[in-house]
Amino acid sequence: MFFLLVIITFAITVFAASPDVSSTLSNILADTDRSSRYTYPTDLTRGIVPIGHEPSALTTARTFESLYINPILDTLQRQNPSSPFVTTPTKNGVFDTASTQTVYLWVDVKTSGSTTWPYVVRALEPLRRGGWLSTTNGSGITYNPVTVIGTGNTPLNLVQPITSRDYFYDGPIPTLNSTFGNITALVSPICSTSFSVNFGSVNGTSLNSTQLALLRDQVRVAKGKGIGTRYWDLPAWPVSTRNGVWRQLKSEGVDLINVDDLEAGAGFSDMADYW
Repeated sequence: MFFLLVIITFAITVFAASPDVSSTLSNILADTDRSSRYTYPTDLTRGIVPIGHEPSALTTARTFESLYINPILDTLQRQNPSSPFVTTPTKNGVFDTASTQTVYLWVDVKTSGSTTWPYVVRALEPLRRGGWLSTTNGSGITYNPVTVIGTGNTPLNLVQPITSRDYFYDGPIPTLNSTFGNITALVSPICSTSFSVNFGSVNGTSLNSTQLALLRDQVRVAKGKGIGTRYWDLPAWPVSTRNGVWRQLKSEGVDLINVDDLEAGAGFSDMADYW
């Protein structure tokens, strides 16, 4: 899914299938054989993370690893080849013309967050091992080619208390100055909300005065915390309303704008000289 401002993001839905493996068995498996014939954890001990918008869409082939981790890793490896022309190690992102731009990977947890999220964190290991993930040490963020943000049922208490980590939390824009007032940019570098739920319907090609005041207040609060803003579920029709809202959100300082029509989003700069 494309975000305007030339940022590509993947918003994915995960379900965790948790195997019944005791801690004793896990320890035995970990310590039994450390040769190249055996690696730990296995699929059995780390669990499988299927991908789908609903349970009926799940298959054994559609996993976090096969649909996202491996393709991203393959792209990064091709963007950072071993070459006689490269004299020092590189850490280029996925974009040829913007090699330092991170890819935001939103992981939408649909099952129990406390059960599922640990499996998501473990599944990130190939990206972690390669040093591709953005990290925080509790005092700042080091951006790398992939920035993982948990959303949906991702539990805040499995993210916020951990000082050093390579994943973040999708805070709610509307309550950054109330219920979630203790959220910082180290926890949520980007916060999100549904445009339609937050603002309601749009008549014409721009927000009305009440909606605009709300937008400006939300952007102000987020920017005051050093947090970026992302709105999803934007108007798609009529096209004049869609384009008008895209243009207004950009002009009001919104950082990321979800678009469902990829061709229109990619070509909007040509049409309006805007991105």
